[in-house]
Amino acid sequence: MRTLYPSIGAYRQQWLSVSPRHRLYVEESGNPLGIPVVLVHGGPGAGTGGEHRRFFDPESYRIILFDQRGAGQSEPHAELADNHTQALIADMEQIREALNIDAWLVFGGSWGSTLALCYAIEYPGRVKGLVLRGLFLGRQQDLHWLYQPDGGAAQLFPDYYRDFLAPLEGDTRHLLRHYYRLLTSNNELARLNAARAWAIWEGRISTLLPRVDAETHYGEAHAALALARIECHYFINNCFIEENYIIKHLERVRKIPAVLIHGRYDAICKPGGAVTLTEHWPELILQIVPGAGHSAFEPGIIDALVKATDQMAKELAQS
Repeated sequence: MRTLYPSIGAYRQQWLSVSPRHRLYVEESGNPLGIPVVLVHGGPGAGTGGEHRRFFDPESYRIILFDQRGAGQSEPHAELADNHTQALIADMEQIREALNIDAWLVFGGSWGSTLALCYAIEYPGRVKGLVLRGLFLGRQQDLHWLYQPDGGAAQLFPDYYRDFLAPLEGDTRHLLRHYYRLLTSNNELARLNAARAWAIWEGRISTLLPRVDAETHYGEAHAALALARIECHYFINNCFIEENYIIKHLERVRKIPAVLIHGRYDAICKPGGAVTLTEHWPELILQIVPGAGHSAFEPGIIDALVKATDQMAKELAQS
C-alpha cells in the first residue's frame, strides 16, 4: 500500500491580489520544471496545509497550493463578500496566468472536486487531467443528505447530529439559514459556538474510524470560523451554480483524462453521486475504496490518490 511522499517545504510563497478585497495565499513546491499540478482544497473554507504537498512525487511535479477566498492564509479571513464560485474559478485562472503555466493537472477533493470540475467546464483547454476524491456535486440532495434531520448523515450519526443542532436551541426550521444568522452575528460568542459545532459535526463524520482528537482538531476557532461561515454562505446560495450544473455540462470535460477516488463509507458525500457521474461520463475511471470514508488522509484513500498521481505523471510525461 502506498503512503504519502516525504514532507517538503515550499520554495516560493506569495499573496496574489485577485480583487480589491481579496488576496490569496499561493505556494509552489516540488520540481520547478515538473508537471504543473494545482490542488483545490475542500470546504469551501478549509484551506491547505503542508501535508497536501505529499500526494505528489516532488521530482515529477511542480506542486501549486492555494487558499481560496477567505480560507487558510488568504486575506481577509472568513470574508464572505465577493466570495462565490464564479470568483473562485476566475481566481484559479488568474493564478495559472500569474505562474506562466499553459495547462495543469487539477487535483481536488470534496468541495475541491466541485470547483475542479466547474473550472474544467469553463476552461477545458487548460486542464491536462483531473484527479478527484470524495465527489460533491453541490445538488440539493447532497446538502439534504448532510444537514437535514431526515438526511442520511443524521440517521447514521444521531448523537453527533444532536450536538450539531445544539446552537439552534430547538429551532430547526430553515436550519441552514438559522446557522447563517448565527455565523454572521455581531455576537462573537454565538459566532464561535456555531462555527465550532458546524466544523466538529463535519470532522467527526469524515473518517470511517473515529478520531479521538476530533473535537479539539476541528473545533480550533480560527479554522472552524472560516470553514463554517464560508460553507454555510455557499450552501444557502446553492453553491452559486444551477441545480445539476456539473452533470448538465459534462460534454465539455469528457475528453480530459480523469480518475475519481471515493470511499465506500463516505458519510459526507454519498457514493451514489460518484456512480451518477460515471453513468453520464463513462470515460471517467471510478475507484471505490473499501474500508474508507471521506477524508483524504485515510490509508486506503492515500494509497489510491498517490497511485493516481503517479500514473498521471507517467501518462502526461509520455504525452
